[in-house]
Amino acid sequence: MTENPLTAENVDTYADADIISPFIYSDLSTSTLDHFMYLKMIATRSTGYDHIATDYCRSRGIIIANVPEYASSTVAEHVFGLLLTISHNIAHAVERTGRGDFSLQGLQGFDLRGKTIGVVGTGAIGLQVIGIAKGFGMDIMAYDVKPKRDLESRLGFRYVPMEALLSSSDIITLHVPAIRATENLISYEQFDVMKTGVVIINTARGSIIDTNALLKALAEGKVAAAGLDVLPEEPVIQDEAELLRMVYQKKNNLQTLLADHLLLRLRNVYITPHSAFYTREAVQRLLDTTVDNIESFAQGNPRNVVVGAEREDAAQVS
Repeated sequence: MTENPLTAENVDTYADADIISPFIYSDLSTSTLDHFMYLKMIATRSTGYDHIATDYCRSRGIIIANVPEYASSTVAEHVFGLLLTISHNIAHAVERTGRGDFSLQGLQGFDLRGKTIGVVGTGAIGLQVIGIAKGFGMDIMAYDVKPKRDLESRLGFRYVPMEALLSSSDIITLHVPAIRATENLISYEQFDVMKTGVVIINTARGSIIDTNALLKALAEGKVAAAGLDVLPEEPVIQDEAELLRMVYQKKNNLQTLLADHLLLRLRNVYITPHSAFYTREAVQRLLDTTVDNIESFAQGNPRNVVVGAEREDAAQVS
């Protein structure tokens, strides 16, 4: 067990493992996984598994199990933490009063009641967001490639085409997985369609928003503010030395890295360190399910499998 993520530099330390249980910041690329001669299972401590070379695992018969829905309500609450920080200027108000300044100048916010919120993606988290938004008295629109029509009237929202959601929403919140189809889902064209003064919330994955397009939209006032728990290059920008090394080795997109750094310095952009899931209750659910995934696999009855094994003996631990 180690607090450090798996990397190309330390992989040989663990290369004889049958099972590994990484978090999303570990390097689970083909070149790294190729060091594991006996690997049979990856029990990722996350719902998403876009950080894993799934095709490689499939070809080697390595099972990938995830932790579904452990933080659905937790992340949805974080969405509104970010949104209320923006709508009530909470971060600036706290910082100002900490300096002994109790003036209200520049702190006027806006009500959520009556505002239109557009929820992109109505999986477990998106549906939790809809429930909370209903409690705030918001008008709710949603988009999903596979709409759940039976829930519209029961939960009090309506599905609309993506363009209609973008053009009509006062607030847009993103809840889709990081797959090829969602990379830069929100880019220049999408920002052009949006209302002037829209608020963007992203607690899903950094790759869903084109960071350079977001910077342009912020500079032009199209986007009034953004609340982000994720950035495209977030594992790298945590460490300046790592940033320089990655840029030198050309392993990361320099333009995106620089854009991320600019976002960190804007007063109308509120960024949290991919901590939306991080509550006592959610972390306990995460750990409990991960342990159960590993034990079930060892007993020959794997659970929560998102990538299955092609070899008949792949579920056996040596």
